[in-house]
Amino acid sequence: MTQVDWIGSIGVFMILLAYVLNAFGKLEHNNLSFILLNLIGSALACTASALMNYMPFIILEAVWALVSFVSLINYFRKRNS
Repeated sequence: MTQVDWIGSIGVFMILLAYVLNAFGKLEHNNLSFILLNLIGSALACTASALMNYMPFIILEAVWALVSFVSLINYFRKRNS
């Protein structure tokens, strides 16, 4: 596997791990770990897609990362209020 393959695979693994843990009731969607797995995973997958110049997944993963980042901001706002 190439470096790009590793980056993308780790990113996708992190996203899938978050959802598997959520599906089995081990991690809630508003848990910091869930949010960070999605944010970092989607950022890595987006990076790999950009390195491959594959626009559909660049858009998908960029939006996923943006939504995850907004979730992270909301998590800290709720925690600090």
